[in-house]
Amino acid sequence: MADSDTKNRTDTSLKTAKPPLYKVILLNDDYTPREFVVRLLKAEFRVPEAQAGVIMLTAHTKGACVVAVFTKEIAEEKATRATDFARDNGFPLLFTTEPEE
Repeated sequence: MADSDTKNRTDTSLKTAKPPLYKVILLNDDYTPREFVVRLLKAEFRVPEAQAGVIMLTAHTKGACVVAVFTKEIAEEKATRATDFARDNGFPLLFTTEPEE
């Protein structure tokens, strides 16, 4: 019997990579009423009123605050919709996105 040069196959399992996540960030301005910001956060990001108030106050005191984290497409869509809603109501409120580290 001859020695076999065949090697055992190793099982390879493929893992699906998780999509990169992006932060939606609320930037403070000195013109948009606090009540409007809270209402917008509740409507677009579905956060409870108490949490919306904390997000709004954090942005107000620190200049910016992370609202939520989503996949890139959802983060960009929500940031755009929230900013557009503010503009449609005459406010300069701005939401941006950036990769989560």
